[in-house]
Amino acid sequence: MKWCGLVVLLWSVSVNAGQVIVRDASEPFDAFAVRDKLMQQHEWQEQLRNQQQLKILQELPLGCLQLSTPYVHFQCGSSWYRPYSYQGHQLYIAIPHPSR
Repeated sequence: MKWCGLVVLLWSVSVNAGQVIVRDASEPFDAFAVRDKLMQQHEWQEQLRNQQQLKILQELPLGCLQLSTPYVHFQCGSSWYRPYSYQGHQLYIAIPHPSR
């Protein structure tokens, strides 16, 4: 009788596998591009976690240049910033020189 209760308990536990996206098969879809984009986002999140101190600005100083290689970032004099959306607000986080 104890086994029956255990089986019912285990059977009733649901498992969440994550987000499922349903799309029309006739739409073009590049799974490798999606994978690569997710990997980049993950790497960016890991870089944020690894930094000891973050310099975060709500607005960039005047005269900053927007650059897009290797990713979108801004050069403000000798400082570099990357845009980051947080709770509906655009923030700018100090980063090391992107080409290093």
